[in-house]
Amino acid sequence: MVFLHGYGQSRMGWMTTPDGREGWSDMFLRMGHSVFLIDQPHRGEAGATSVSGTISTTTLDQRWYTQFRIGRWENGESVVNEGSQFPNDPESVDQFFRQMTPDTGMTSDMGADFDNDLVAQAVAAAIDEVSERTGQNAILVTHSQGGGPGWTAAQYTDHIAAIVAIEPGGAPAADSTDFQVLAEKNIPITMYFGDYIDNGDPAIQATGMWQAMRQTCYDFEEAYNEQGGNCTVVDLPEEGITGNDHFMFQDLNNDVIADHVQSWIEENAAL
Repeated sequence: MVFLHGYGQSRMGWMTTPDGREGWSDMFLRMGHSVFLIDQPHRGEAGATSVSGTISTTTLDQRWYTQFRIGRWENGESVVNEGSQFPNDPESVDQFFRQMTPDTGMTSDMGADFDNDLVAQAVAAAIDEVSERTGQNAILVTHSQGGGPGWTAAQYTDHIAAIVAIEPGGAPAADSTDFQVLAEKNIPITMYFGDYIDNGDPAIQATGMWQAMRQTCYDFEEAYNEQGGNCTVVDLPEEGITGNDHFMFQDLNNDVIADHVQSWIEENAAL
């Protein structure tokens, strides 16, 4: 399994949780998978770059809470959504913010100039190396912004056995090159979405944004399966798993969701 983080994060997000429990990397390793974690170019320990960038000093506490459906940041304190699975004690909140990692190659703190193709090629190269080491194709697990290069990586490698996309920022349109390559290679795909989307606060702009981004995934699922592909969009509240925000792999019930993902892998991913 090859794990690719999302916006503002690094591979550390897969390794642990804000409250110090084990992360998905250990969980899936215990399930019998070889686990490889990527710091994408310009992020984390791959932060050195020849591309100039500007790291913003803007305070983004509120964005992390409302944009990613944790709740609200009010008067310097964490106020989570009702029924939240976010580890919300002060020490965990401190560690959550310490995990945030700037992209040293971007000039926008909104990710507007994110280099999708550069990251896609780096991911493909990592997957090819994993294939050489293990003799197996890889299950690619992406999160959020990492979903984009995860789709595109299939253009650069033939060694993706399946894709597990955790709340990707959308899915390719049926007339796109990414879609066509994924369909031609018949890669099994699943996408997971958490809570507070259908039942999110309508006054928060992010609620409509998440509904729209998830809809692109439903559209992908329909088009992909019509062409004979294998795609499933998992809406966790419909599975009886509630209270999850954008960082479901770090929430208090991250083990429950990991087990759900493992069941999908066992049924759908031929290595």
